Amino acid sequence: MALLKIVEPSMAPPALDRPRIAIGIDLGTTYSLVAVAKNGISEVLLDEIGRPLLPSVVRYLSGGGRKIGYPAKLDAVLDPCNTISSVKRFMGRSKADIQDLDTIPYHFVNTSGMVQLKTIDGVRSPIEISAEILVALRQRAEAALGKEIIGAVLTVPAYFDDAQRQATKDAARLAGLKVLRLLNEPTAASIAYGLDSGVQGLYAVYDLGGGTFDLSVLKFTHGVFEVLATVGDSMLGGDDFDHALYKYILHRMRLSMLPPQDIQALLDAVRVAKEILSTQDEALLDIKLSCSRRIMLTITESEFKTVIQSLVSRTLVLTRRALRNAQVIPGDFNGIVLVGGSTRIRSVRYAVEQYFGKVPLTDLDPDQVVALGAAIQADMLAGNRRDGNNWLLLDVIPLSLGLETMGGLVEKIIPRNSTIPVAKTQEFTTFKNGQSAIAIHVVQGERELVSDCRSLARFELRSIPPMTAGRARIQVTFQVDSDGLLSVSAREVQSGVQAEVIVKPSYGLNDNDITRMIKDGLSSSKCDMRSRALREAQITAQGLVYATNEALKADWELLDDAERIQIDTQLNALRAILNENDINRINKSMKALAAATEEFAARRMNQSIHSALASKKLDEIS
Repeated sequence: MALLKIVEPSMAPPALDRPRIAIGIDLGTTYSLVAVAKNGISEVLLDEIGRPLLPSVVRYLSGGGRKIGYPAKLDAVLDPCNTISSVKRFMGRSKADIQDLDTIPYHFVNTSGMVQLKTIDGVRSPIEISAEILVALRQRAEAALGKEIIGAVLTVPAYFDDAQRQATKDAARLAGLKVLRLLNEPTAASIAYGLDSGVQGLYAVYDLGGGTFDLSVLKFTHGVFEVLATVGDSMLGGDDFDHALYKYILHRMRLSMLPPQDIQALLDAVRVAKEILSTQDEALLDIKLSCSRRIMLTITESEFKTVIQSLVSRTLVLTRRALRNAQVIPGDFNGIVLVGGSTRIRSVRYAVEQYFGKVPLTDLDPDQVVALGAAIQADMLAGNRRDGNNWLLLDVIPLSLGLETMGGLVEKIIPRNSTIPVAKTQEFTTFKNGQSAIAIHVVQGERELVSDCRSLARFELRSIPPMTAGRARIQVTFQVDSDGLLSVSAREVQSGVQAEVIVKPSYGLNDNDITRMIKDGLSSSKCDMRSRALREAQITAQGLVYATNEALKADWELLDDAERIQIDTQLNALRAILNENDINRINKSMKALAAATEEFAARRMNQSIHSALASKKLDEIS
């Protein structure tokens, strides 16, 4: 491979005789892992009895105690309300965002922002619960390596938004970890595959984990890893398969709502059955409920396939969208990489194989491949340069970023699927004479109108020196870092006045909203462009009315009565239709006003020139 080196500017290390240790962490919905790269080879670190996986489960005990991992998982049926699993699905989410509440035994606390969970040891946020898991992984790494860990690369689903990414970074800091980078999970998997097998060409990474799904299209070319497109759903994964089978069993057994202990017992049995059906044609469920009723039935692989068919179809809908965004077809791919434990389900593998027309790659363990890739990236960011392990990573953002302009229009600054890190600057100006402040509204989405996009942040640039409309030069810069987090700054060029904001929404996007944003952006493009053209005409007309009024106030004596009446007539006519939806009528009225004021504008220009020359000598003019 032709090799390129990339290191974060803040992490540029001095030359060292001995390598510095950095770890890669896959903070998963169901299981979490920690890995390290040694001598160019990445390996998952094991616990004290040789297990690579850590269940992402925390049980809170009275008096401040807690259990983490396997001990907590074993207690889930005994104490379901205080044993929290799948907390990744709550990161950066409000209660309204959470699905399948009837199968979740926890006590949620109503808040305006990120959801909180009430436990026997007090109210806990998803950030705090995730930090408990990360502490256990950090301690595992310290025990296994016996050296100081300088930092970690944490993986996140590609479709995690700003709030979810920021929550993940906060959890890491709470766990005593320095975050070198947040890395998209499909990209991490591609790093592991690309470096281990030296692949070239076009690859799809189909990542279906316990709680999330991502499909990324990547191009590998001589050490450059370029993400061409990514789509996903951070509320679609193995948990949803479990809930679907759980509801199917309730319906089949004619049961209604169960108490928390029975919900947890049945969900545990469903997960075991799901794993069995990945290799066998039948799975026996035998569960004794607290109401002295017993569930005993056999689930076939065919039944399970039918139960989850709609969920698998949703992943293929997203897959087709990613391919359209990347402008490729299934036959263009050199290989399909499967990531995540849920890709072990036979119907999932079959669906992927049928869609792409080729057998997916399974060389690396789908549970471990993300952590392995993260460890390789962490080793490079720690400054451990080794021949054969240097490359350039080009990731992307999933949704467009922009700001609101006059008339409620969206000016896209960074379009979706732009390579990150990225910074783009665009220049704007003031609308009125003497305007000393400008409001900046940052939005996210694919539509032309602000009302159809999601608001991310608002801030103001103040103390702009008074100038005539259109003279001020406001430079607005959008920066998306390598973690996918956004910051926005604004600066008035002539005065140097500036302001900035780090975008940290209180909780994340609803995935249905993400899907709707992109779908609406495509299906409504013609309507949006008509709406944009109308708004632009209305804004131009408002500017013309304002400028004409200012001119009349300043130089009314240049007009006779008949001319003033004619201008006032056209001015009032335009003012009366400013808010109408007839763009042709607005444009026609603007032309009429421009014609009526043409001679007036010429007289004002002559007067201005005469005034400028009146006090000048001939030699000064020449």
